[in-house]
Amino acid sequence: MIGVAIGIGGCWARVHGPVLLRGLVGAYVELIRNAPFIVQLFFIFFGLPTADVKLSPEAASVLAMVVNLGAYATEIVRAGIVATPRGQVEAALSLALSRAQTFFYVVLPPALRKVWPALTSQIVIVMLGSAVCGQISTEELSYAANLIQSRNFRALESCMVVTALYLLLAIGLRALLNWAGPRWIWGRR
Repeated sequence: MIGVAIGIGGCWARVHGPVLLRGLVGAYVELIRNAPFIVQLFFIFFGLPTADVKLSPEAASVLAMVVNLGAYATEIVRAGIVATPRGQVEAALSLALSRAQTFFYVVLPPALRKVWPALTSQIVIVMLGSAVCGQISTEELSYAANLIQSRNFRALESCMVVTALYLLLAIGLRALLNWAGPRWIWGRR
């Protein structure tokens, strides 16, 4: 959910922020969306230590997934914000709501409702993308499958089990997000 929070902040910056901030967030979004996830992961794990920023494989994996989701979520949420009718914003401002109150109480909830299916899909894609994190020795499902396979030479069985586990995780995460969205994210509280 940190990636979604980054996406909401990035969306606000791209729609309502100062020109310099719009440009910086736009560059971040384009850089991340146009680079493969494994390159981002390698940059964080192998590239940042040259700047004396050393992360554990797990921390580097989480950071790479958060940064990746933040960029995609920025554009997904921005699509919902742009689709909000201008009349809603004008009505909120005429009721003496501040720009921040208008954004968080009038514009953001219906925008999230509109884009929730796309945002849910992107979160699931990032979760499934964690399979490549084994490349930097993060102990995750595909890493465990490779380890088991190297010990007992049963590649087919270990891959079938991991595939089934990823399928269950994806279905479970999608169900959780579809349940949580209307209750806590954009629904009535």
